Amino acid sequence: MDGTTITNALPDIPRLYTALCEWLACMVYILAIYRRVSRQRTAAVSAVGLAGMIAIQYLDGAMPLWFWVIGMLLAFGGMWAIVRFAAGTGNREGLYIAARAFVLAELVASLHWQLVTFLQYGLGLPPREPFATLVLIGTYAIAFAAAWLAERGNFAHDAPTSTTWQLSVGTLAITITTFAMSNLSFISTNTPFSGTVGQEVFYIRTLVDFCGFAILYAQQEQARRMAANAELASINAQLASQHQEYLASKENIESIGRLAHDLKHQIAALRAEVDPEHAAAGFEQLEASVAAASAQQHSGNPVLDVILTSKMRTCADRGITLTAVADGKLLDGMSSMDIASLFGNALDNAIEATSKLPDKQQRLIRLALYGQGQFTVIRVENYYDSALKKDSTGALRTTKRDASRHGFGVKSIRHIAAQYGGEVTIRTEDHWFILTALIPR
Repeated sequence: MDGTTITNALPDIPRLYTALCEWLACMVYILAIYRRVSRQRTAAVSAVGLAGMIAIQYLDGAMPLWFWVIGMLLAFGGMWAIVRFAAGTGNREGLYIAARAFVLAELVASLHWQLVTFLQYGLGLPPREPFATLVLIGTYAIAFAAAWLAERGNFAHDAPTSTTWQLSVGTLAITITTFAMSNLSFISTNTPFSGTVGQEVFYIRTLVDFCGFAILYAQQEQARRMAANAELASINAQLASQHQEYLASKENIESIGRLAHDLKHQIAALRAEVDPEHAAAGFEQLEASVAAASAQQHSGNPVLDVILTSKMRTCADRGITLTAVADGKLLDGMSSMDIASLFGNALDNAIEATSKLPDKQQRLIRLALYGQGQFTVIRVENYYDSALKKDSTGALRTTKRDASRHGFGVKSIRHIAAQYGGEVTIRTEDHWFILTALIPR
């Protein structure tokens, strides 16, 4: 075909090498992203996937030239299937990861073959064994290990990769452009972006593939940073909301206290004026109700007192029994906003979960704040009677439908504990959901 002749054309990359490269690229990303299936399933799908990729490549090699594009689409589809079923991703996430793996596979395959042809044709070294195999193993090991080290910090290990339609479309566009530009010389040498000499063609291909990989890496890094900033902004907004709730509760409690104090004086005055026994009994009931309304917690920390008093009233309205044993003095040194957010979020989660129980006798919440050695321990427990869902790592999953918009309460608690050098654990035991925060004094 005119315009497609390459001077000193080099042999094509063996189909087996291409298949192995595509499979290893999938493995790099399966190890880097959040996996939602068992290791046994990952291993089984990966083994079947390797055989499938080899079969696709040899099928493509046995077909005429016009089948080339279809063959590449089949290879991409095979990579998508490996990622989709070996890691348990969604369709869109799998498509996004497969596109990134495809560019990585093209880069490593081109780089390896460029090194091989340079050693053979540039330096005149014969393709002897085991030298050729060592070059293959060394190049693949270094390239894919470097890719894994670079990408493992670019993806969350405890949550699916967030992929919007805009991100997915952009990634596919970059992948298609990279593949087309890197293989342009094999279609036509008569363009400003084509090479005409064998070694030059592979140099252009490797360089273009590397640029494509770098662009996709930067794109994912930017998306990850944007997601982290959005999550942090949401946590900060929730912290501010909890603090405002604390201030409002404090004001309400103080006003109720003043009202109760005034009512007591009024009752005393009325008691002196009214003497009948039935009126006295009524006033006693009124006094008891006022005393209940003015009851407040006294833990030793005024901020915690406000939070506990407010949440106990909420629990009383919902038929929940909240038991709190707290040494508020242990919270000295912690900001009022952090105290309000930490305890507010923990109790809000417990109240929301416990309110759903049909049996009011099971609506139980226990809070404990105590010292243990050099640590301050905060435990919030609530009863549950339903099955809790867990992911492949054993972490509890939210039971709410829109999981992407929930879970910030626990993240906020972890964030506050981490600020003071502490950590948070969540576990279940005999129908009790237990959140424990351990904070150094």
